[in-house]
Amino acid sequence: MEDGHKERRRVAVTGIGLVTPLGTGVEKNWEALAQGRSGVDSISRFDASEFPTRIAGEVRDFKAEDFIERKEIKKMDLFIQYSVAAADMAIESAGFKIDSGNADRVGVVIGVGLGGLPTIEEYHNLYLESGLRRISPFMIPKLISNLAPGQIAIKHGAKGVNYTPTSACSSGGHAVGESMRMIRHGYQDAVICGGAEACL
Repeated sequence: MEDGHKERRRVAVTGIGLVTPLGTGVEKNWEALAQGRSGVDSISRFDASEFPTRIAGEVRDFKAEDFIERKEIKKMDLFIQYSVAAADMAIESAGFKIDSGNADRVGVVIGVGLGGLPTIEEYHNLYLESGLRRISPFMIPKLISNLAPGQIAIKHGAKGVNYTPTSACSSGGHAVGESMRMIRHGYQDAVICGGAEACL
């Protein structure tokens, strides 16, 4: 359907950042893809021996402290940590600077299917063991899906549109598509976008 805009700006991907089961960083991912390696292997994060499926795509080389201050790590579920790291790499790859002159025209859109289920499980167990007094006020900001783009915007100073499309396995694709449309039609000049999940 045509939306009535006569002129649509060209849109380009200028930077890439990756945190995947193939590795952290574009180089590791490209090398693994070129060699036909799979990121799926035996689960190591917990004892999966009782489960019918004992394989998954784990990110085994990720070090949050390479991207996030130590005091901030505990405030973020793993999917948010992955998002911040990937955004850092993409911004550096693009050579992009966000400052007072462009901050309002730079958005962040990160698609997330489920979000912080590991954090929900962690705090549920903590509640059963110790009661409400052990529940941190950071529980909700740690697990909600829109804090993936939120933490990126806070760290880099992006003050444009900021939200999370949630459409199961299409969430990241929808984030990229919506970002393209916002740039194409002039609502934003740049958008940091992609998808994140860590519900193993």
